[in-house]
Amino acid sequence: MTVQTKHKTDIEIAQQAKLTPITDIAASLGLEEGDLELFGKYKAKLSSDGLAKLHTKKSGKVILVTSINPTPAGEGKSTVTVGLGDALHLLGKKVVIAMREPSLGPTLGLKGGATGGGYAQVLPMEDINLHFTGDIHAITTANNALAALIDNHLQQGNDLKIDPRRIVWKRALDMNDRALRHILVGLGGPTHGVPREDGFDITVASEIMAVLCLAKDIEDLKIRLGKMVIAYNFDKQPVTVADLQVEGVLTLLLKDAVKPNLVQTIEHTPALIHGGPFANIAHGCNSVTATTAAVKLADYCITEAGFGADLGAEKFLHIKTRSASVEPSAVVIVATIRALKMHGGVAKGDLHHENVQALTKGLTNLQKHVETINSFGLPFVVAINRFVGDSKAEISHLLSYCRNKNIPVALTEVWEKGGKGGVELANTLLKILEKDESRFSPLYLLSDPIEDKIRTIVQKVYGGKDVEFSAKAKQQLTQFTDNGWGELPICMAKTQYSLSDDPKKLGRPSDFIVHVRELKPSIGAGFIVALTGDVMTMPGLPKQPAAMKMDVDHQGNAIGLF
Repeated sequence: MTVQTKHKTDIEIAQQAKLTPITDIAASLGLEEGDLELFGKYKAKLSSDGLAKLHTKKSGKVILVTSINPTPAGEGKSTVTVGLGDALHLLGKKVVIAMREPSLGPTLGLKGGATGGGYAQVLPMEDINLHFTGDIHAITTANNALAALIDNHLQQGNDLKIDPRRIVWKRALDMNDRALRHILVGLGGPTHGVPREDGFDITVASEIMAVLCLAKDIEDLKIRLGKMVIAYNFDKQPVTVADLQVEGVLTLLLKDAVKPNLVQTIEHTPALIHGGPFANIAHGCNSVTATTAAVKLADYCITEAGFGADLGAEKFLHIKTRSASVEPSAVVIVATIRALKMHGGVAKGDLHHENVQALTKGLTNLQKHVETINSFGLPFVVAINRFVGDSKAEISHLLSYCRNKNIPVALTEVWEKGGKGGVELANTLLKILEKDESRFSPLYLLSDPIEDKIRTIVQKVYGGKDVEFSAKAKQQLTQFTDNGWGELPICMAKTQYSLSDDPKKLGRPSDFIVHVRELKPSIGAGFIVALTGDVMTMPGLPKQPAAMKMDVDHQGNAIGLF
C-alpha cells in the first residue's frame, strides 16, 4: 500500500470503492429480489415476506463487539466490527455484519461519521451517514405526532384528565441542539394550546427508537407503542399511548422503518444497518429484527454495542438478549494503545510520544472490562486496533501483558488493510468459538428489586462501591414497583468516558458512588431508565462542529463527512 493511499480520508476511500448491486449481495445470502424493497441500486430493505421466510432457518453464532471506555483518542469499534466481518468473509465464512444507523447529531457535531473507517467501511457511506432510508426521520415524525396528539387532547377537553405538569413525553429532533432542552409550548392565548413546560430529546433517545429496535415484528411494535407511558393524570396514575388510542397511527408511520436495511462493505460483505439508540442514554444496540435476520442468514453475525462494555455490552446482555432470544457465543473487546495511554493520564496532544508507563497504568481499564465479560460467562478476545504511531515497545508491552494474564489477544490493522488486516483476529476468534466455552448468564434476575438490579450493575460492571438515590428516585422506586414495573431490566444512562458517573475519572476508579437522580419508565421498550450524574438526553454541539468542514462539490458528492 502506498504512502498516498494511507493518507486518503475515509470518504475518499468510500467514494472510490466499486459497489456491487445490492441484489447480488442479497443473492449471496439466498435472498431473492422479491425478498427486498429496493432503495436505488445499492440499498434495500428486507421485506416482510423475506423476513418471514427466515424463521425456519438454522441460527448461526453471534459475536458481540465492544470496547474499553472511549476517549477522544478513538477506539475504532465500528471499524473493527466491519474489518472482522470482512476478514471472516475473506476466509470463506458466511457472515453478516449487524450495526446501528448513525444519528445526524453526532455526525454533524463531533464524530463526522459512523460507518467504520479506512478500508473497513460499510457503503454507501454518504447515504448511511446522512438520510439513509429515512428510518430515523420516521421515528422523529412518529415521536412528534404523538406530542402533537397529546397537546391536542389537552386542548380538546382532556378526557383522560392528564396533568399538564406531569407530561413525560418530549418532542424529538435528530440533532444536537441544547437550546431545545427546556421550552414552553402553548403560549399565545386560548386558541394556541394549553401552556406548559416541554423539551426535546435527540431522536435516538426517544423511546420510539428503543421500541422499534426491540420489537420482533410489526404486531409486537404496535403492542409496545401502546404501552409507552406519556404522562400521569391528576390522580398520579400513568397514562399510556393506548389510553390515547393512537398506537395505530404511530405504527402506520413506522411500518417501513421497522424493516432492516441491507448494504455492503468495501469488500462486499453483507451488512444489516438498522436502528440507532445511543448507549449512554438508551440501550445502544441495533434492532432485534436485524440481528435475528443476520443470525438466520449467515453462520456468523458480527454485531456491535455502543461505547464500552460497561454500557453497550451490559445492555446487550441484560436487555437485548431477553428481547431477541439470542446469546453471543463470544465477545471482542476493542482497545487502542492511544486510548489506554489516555486512561493512564496522557493528554491527547502528547499521545504521539512513546509512554509505556502510562500504558501500564491505563491497562487497568481494559482489565476491568475483561473481568466484566468474564463475569457473564462469555469467552472473548481483545482486539488491539493498531495505529501508525504505536511504538514497537508499546505493542510488545501490551501483548506481553495480555499473554501473561492468559487474555486472548490479536493485533488488527483493518483501517489500513481491510479484511486482510483482521485475519489474525478472525482466526483467534474461530479458535475460541471451536472450544464452545460460552456459559452465558445475566448478572441479575428480573425478579430482583429495581434498587438491587441497579446496585448489581454499579458494583459488578462498573466496580463502584454503592449507589445513591435522590429523594425523587427513592419515591419512584416505590411508585414503579406499585405500578407493576418492578420486574423490568435496567437501562443505565451514564457517561461513556468513565466507569463511574464522573467523566473525569478515567482508568479504573475505585470506591466511587454512582448517583441516580431520576428514573424513567420505558414500558414500551420494556426497561427502566436510571439517569445518573449530569448525562443529557439532548446533547449539544462542540465549539467547532464537524459540520463546519462539510460541503458538497459541483457533482453533488459529499466533502468532509469524515
